[in-house]
Formats: sequence, structure tokens, C-alpha cells
Amino acid sequence: MSIKIYFAGSIRGGRESADDYLALISNLQKYGTVLTEHIASEALLSKEKKMTDQQIHDRDLEWLQQCHVVVAEVTQPSLGVGYELAYSMFLKKPVLCLFNTAKGKQLSAMISGQKYFNVVKYHEIESIINEIQHYFNNFDFEQTQHNTVNK
Repeated sequence: MSIKIYFAGSIRGGRESADDYLALISNLQKYGTVLTEHIASEALLSKEKKMTDQQIHDRDLEWLQQCHVVVAEVTQPSLGVGYELAYSMFLKKPVLCLFNTAKGKQLSAMISGQKYFNVVKYHEIESIINEIQHYFNNFDFEQTQHNTVNK
């Protein structure tokens, strides 16, 4: 069984990191199925206009329940990503937060101060790839099985 990864990143809060999302999602696909690979799509906003906000919300929460691990790019502040991280913690899902220090932003204390989240800071995409590899090489798939809801 493949690891199911929920990738979170800002959508309506800003698409400044869309190229980074594409690189990160492409890398994450080495380790499992990325349930939210559409986040890197240039056509994302136009595709989601065909869905109601409730449909998007319900779909995403279902994916969060099904996933084994959450990886969130948290450089671009986003209410939605914050909501997903809190829900992930409630579900006891492992969470890896990625923060790009080169963008000149400050990470919210609500993320950096939360000991539950594994926060990794990076300066360029290439440098975070090794950190992701290390994380998934040490990922305990069996431990997360009991936290996964298969619908």
C-alpha cells in the first residue's frame, strides 16, 4: 500500500509559490500518492470555480482523513492552510511544514511555536529536497495506519 500524502499550500491567499509547489509535489510523488497534486496546476482556480466552497471543503477534509502524512508549504500565509494544519493535528496526522526563508517573510508563531509540527526552514527548493528525503526515509508508515480513515 502506498503512502497517501496531503500537500497543502496557499491557493486563494496567493499563488506566488505555485512553481515551488510543482517542484515539491513532483518530489513528493517519489514517496507516495499526492492526493492534492492539483495544487500545482496553473488552471487550479478556474477548475475550482466549478465547485462550491462547501464541495471544496468537504473534499479536502475527506482527503485529510484518508492521508497518512501532511506536507505543507507555509511560506505564503493562508487561512486555509492554517485550518488544514489544525485539523491534521486534531486527526493526529504527522505534519511536515516547509518554510522558505529567502522570501523575506516571517513564519507565524502559531506554526513555529507548535511542537506538534515538524518545521523545516530552507533557502531554495534544491536544499529542501534532501530534507524531504530524510523525512520520508525515516517515516513510520505502520504508526500512521491507525490514524487513517478509508472511506
